[in-house]
Amino acid sequence: MKSWIAFWNILAKDVRSYYLKPPNISWGLLFPLVWITMFFIRSGLGMDKLPDLLPGLVALSILFGTTSVLSVTVTFEKKGRSFERLLLAPIPLGLLMLAKTSGAILFGTINAFVPILVAMLLTDLPTVNWHILISAIVLLAISSTFLGLFIAVSVKEVFEAQTFSNFFRFPMIFLCGLFFPVASLPIFLRPLPYVLPLTYGADILRGSMTGTNIIPLGLNFLVLAGFCAVLFYISLRNINRKWIT
Repeated sequence: MKSWIAFWNILAKDVRSYYLKPPNISWGLLFPLVWITMFFIRSGLGMDKLPDLLPGLVALSILFGTTSVLSVTVTFEKKGRSFERLLLAPIPLGLLMLAKTSGAILFGTINAFVPILVAMLLTDLPTVNWHILISAIVLLAISSTFLGLFIAVSVKEVFEAQTFSNFFRFPMIFLCGLFFPVASLPIFLRPLPYVLPLTYGADILRGSMTGTNIIPLGLNFLVLAGFCAVLFYISLRNINRKWIT
């Protein structure tokens, strides 16, 4: 019981201290919307094409929202040494890091519904499988958050975390089939999308909204869950190696 009380206190503190700050708003909400607006202007597409682009926009909102939050919370606390004091708390390390990441997962999940609501106001969406959509949003938020955690525990400064995050995030925009099919990539680049979790999350979103998923949905969920487990394990191992042992 004391562990779960600590869990909620850590989560509530992070929400009060870090969420809805300007960097999180700009990267998590404004950047995906601005990017898709530029895409529309450049391509000359009409609003009738918005449902086809919506899965990519939702995936971007999740990715940038979660990774931006973790790069601020964890890296800032590491610099102020409050992260090290937090590691002394008498709760299991796994539960502690779940508390630190739950806020980002929640933030990314909420982010995902912003472009969906905007699209519902601007155009008629096709029939959506909401059960698969919501499951995909939550799982993609978890995998993106754990990717952000892996980045945050691997660097020392906030600016290093942002730079390292962009090393993953910007290539994903073009490699993971968000707006351009993977098959349209040069042949030597085509294997790369399949080692990135966003490819599988975006494919589930596309399947739930337009029914045009390329990979079977069950395999997508399985691989994405595997990415979550591996990223979380590696992050915990890095924390143990750098701060505990």
